[in-house]
Amino acid sequence: MANTMSWLNEPPEWSDEPDGIRVVTGLKTDFWRRTFYGYITDNGHFYHRPVTGDFTAEVVVAAGHSALFDQAGLMVRADERTWLKTGLEVTSGAVQLSTVLTRDDSDLSVAPIPAGRDEVAIRLTRFGSAVAVHRGDGGDSWQLVRLGHLDLPETVEVGVMCCSPERAGLEVTFRGFRVGDPISREGLE
Repeated sequence: MANTMSWLNEPPEWSDEPDGIRVVTGLKTDFWRRTFYGYITDNGHFYHRPVTGDFTAEVVVAAGHSALFDQAGLMVRADERTWLKTGLEVTSGAVQLSTVLTRDDSDLSVAPIPAGRDEVAIRLTRFGSAVAVHRGDGGDSWQLVRLGHLDLPETVEVGVMCCSPERAGLEVTFRGFRVGDPISREGLE
């Protein structure tokens, strides 16, 4: 994987090994555009590769979340104004599955994750201008948590992302990252 992927905003500490991608975040890193908070930041860590056409990306995320807005998961990105990130995030006093869809301005949705989980499987699928986010249940089933519209060019960057807007030092492990053919449309139900 190391020879086909590259960093946007390389973190201070990371490794790409057969058992997973490990990252320690830098100080005050994030991806966000304007909404509610009024600022634009594009300095989060994104380890990615180009993907053309429709796809499904999957990963299992484990992280030592402790500070507000700590986050780790998947991202699809056309440029600094058009992207989606989804992953575990500390918000509203708990670790939840957040999804930020950005079309010039960012929006945020959150979904609870089952208590006692120390890692979560996440799936991101592109169907043309539609993007879908699923959370794995630990077995073979997936729950839809977000379906949205995002105008994307034919080729986009896809990979894992992590950020720690309030601190440095979030430790993250991404296991089983893969990108393949898109799930069937029936998989959205």
